[in-house]
This record gives sequence, structure tokens and C-alpha cells, in this order.
Amino acid sequence: MEFNGFTASDFNVFKINGLEDRMSALQERIRPKLEALGQHFSKELSHLTGEEIFYHVAKHARRTKNPPNDTWVAFAANKRGYKMVPHFQIGLWETHLFIWFAVIYEAPNKEAIGKALEQNLDEITASIPADFVWSEDHTVPEAAPHKDLVPEKLLHLFQRMQSVKSAEILCGYHLTRDEAISMPAEKLVELVYNVFEKLIPLYKLS
Repeated sequence: MEFNGFTASDFNVFKINGLEDRMSALQERIRPKLEALGQHFSKELSHLTGEEIFYHVAKHARRTKNPPNDTWVAFAANKRGYKMVPHFQIGLWETHLFIWFAVIYEAPNKEAIGKALEQNLDEITASIPADFVWSEDHTVPEAAPHKDLVPEKLLHLFQRMQSVKSAEILCGYHLTRDEAISMPAEKLVELVYNVFEKLIPLYKLS
């Protein structure tokens, strides 16, 4: 399956009203592209991590009323699911494309992950590119640029992982919808690979 890049109509799916209509547009327009990215990057991430990586395209199966505001493909070393382990994501909100390393609230070993990140605070602060972003909630589109985060703020994120049950941590890169639409498919694939490559140290720490 070949990935042909994203279009304005892919991002405009999130303007469609009603669960059923939005879901059918997601399945028709975006899911095949996420499948193609899943097939490609599960191999690339297996190579980068040294583990067998499986991809999981979001199904939004639990939704009965509210249509999804974002969608994604996730990558994890677990064939059955990704939410309980550190993982990677590529996905869309109406406003932007995101490329993430993520540990979300379902992960049972967050305390140990938070500790490992805290112990490597200086290396993380120095190695994450300035234009990458951080988030503590995967359900909102906003994120804070790494260049604006002083080490104390990062430390707070890592310590929160150790003590707050609902804590999450995401690090990666945002591309505006216009940038994503205008970027040729092969350039976008190259960009995603470069972002994942820079996130591998965080994954290995986790």
C-alpha cells in the first residue's frame, strides 16, 4: 500500500458533523493513509528500536455519540495494543499533523519511566531539538515548544509521571495542516523518520 501524502480534505474530515458521517469519512479518506504509514514505519521502527514493532490504526470503536476530533496510527512492541506501553504515533487534528513518542495514562509502569526520565534530565534537555514540542495530555491539540521549557518545567513533567495516576507525557513534532498538505509524500515520510530517530533515546529510557 502506497502513501500519497495528505490533502485539505483529510483535515476537513474533522469539520463533518455527526458521529456516523465523520467516521465514514475517516474510514474512507484517512484510514488507508494511516494503514500505509503503519506498514512502512512498523518496519522502520523495528530497525530503529531493535524490537519487533506492530502498528495499530485508531478505530474509535468506543464512541457512541461524540465524533473523534483527531485520529492516528500508533506503533508499539505489543501486538495486542499500544496504550499500556511506551509507543509512537502519527496522526491528525484539524489544525495539524503530529508525530509523537507517548506514554499515556494506561501505562502501568509510569513511575519507573518518570524516574528514568528524571535521572536523564540534562541529556534530554540538551538532545531534544528546539522545535520539538511536549504535551501532558494526548486529548488536547496544544503543546509546548521544547525551546520554551526550562529544565524545571521538564523536571515537573517527569516527577508528575511518578506520582499522578492520570499523568501522561508526549514529545515530538507538529506540522501545520498547510505544511503537511504542501509537503510531497516522500518528504513527509523522510521528516517522520527523522523525528522518530531523535525520539528513540526517550523510548529506550522508557
